[in-house]
Formats: sequence, structure tokens, C-alpha cells
Amino acid sequence: MGTAPMDKSRGFTLIEVLISMLIMAIGLLGLAGMQAVAQRAEVESYQRAQALVLVQDMVDRVNANRKVAGCYAFTPTAGSLYAGTGATAPTCAGAFGTAQQRAQADADMLAWHNLLTGAAEALGANQVGAMVGARGCVILDTTVAPNVYRVQVAWQGMTPTVNPTSIDAKLTCATGQYGTDLQRRVISQSFPMACLNC
Repeated sequence: MGTAPMDKSRGFTLIEVLISMLIMAIGLLGLAGMQAVAQRAEVESYQRAQALVLVQDMVDRVNANRKVAGCYAFTPTAGSLYAGTGATAPTCAGAFGTAQQRAQADADMLAWHNLLTGAAEALGANQVGAMVGARGCVILDTTVAPNVYRVQVAWQGMTPTVNPTSIDAKLTCATGQYGTDLQRRVISQSFPMACLNC
């Protein structure tokens, strides 16, 4: 009885399978990393879209109650005066228009404040319907005629980028509220308003 010759290629297929599995695992890790980056980009995009809606909401509120437009303006000093996260709703501080018009302005600012804090959607006891750390400002620029109002909404982005005031010095809403401001995002809309109370 003779012995069968040993096959020298024995185990070769197993090594091929292990190498293929290693390559596939590296590919799957890369795919997971790309998915995480895409998810962050999608969250940033969603927050920007929400901010645009909230800016336009306040612009529409001011335009609808033009006779007391001055009630809506509150100027942030180093980011300390704003509506939204970590603040109380601003109220009309001037003697503009009638009491009913001022009450409407107060109601508008309270509603906007609530939208900034996420009151539009709740998850349990938490308000989750807004951007992360959303804050809003309405700034009156009286150095030009007619007066120009700037509505700004700021929020905390997911990753550090550029300080908004390095791009435009007028983007002052919620300055200093997000660390070094590299994660602060700001959307702003300016619109003129004739002085109807002059």
C-alpha cells in the first residue's frame, strides 16, 4: 500500500478567504465613516433650513405690525440680549402705537421665543423642535434712512468652522454663547422699515 502524495496547496484557499474578509472589513469601516460624515452634514443642513424659516417668520411678524416695529428691536450687547435658549422672551420697551399693537408685538416675540426653544415639537417633557442652542436677535440700525432691521438666528453647529463675525462684523447675535464661536452659525436678513411714528 502506497501513501498518497500530499497536496502542497492545502490551506491556500483559507488564506484567500481571510485576506478577502480583511479587505471587506476595511471597506465597511470606510463606509461607516462616510455615513457618519453624511449624517453630520444632513443635521447641519436641517438646522440651517430651520433657521431660515425662523428668520422669515420674525420678518413677517414685524411687517404685519409695522406701526410698532420698534417694539421688536432689541440690540444684543456682547451676545447678552436675545430670545431663545437660555433667555426669557423680550417684551416691548417703548411707547409705540396703541396698547393693542404693543400687546400683539409682545405676543409675536413670545411666540418666536417659543419657536427658538423648540416648543413646536416635544419628546416627552423635552422641547426638541428647534436647532441646537437656538437664539434670535432683532437689531435696529438707525444710522441709515429708512431704518434697517436685521433679524438674526444663531445656533450651535456640529463641527467647528469659522467665526461668523470674521465674515461679517454685523453677525453679532449670541456672540460668546458657543465657546470660541467657531461652532456658532448665524443666518441674517436685513430689511428697511420706514418710520411710521415720526
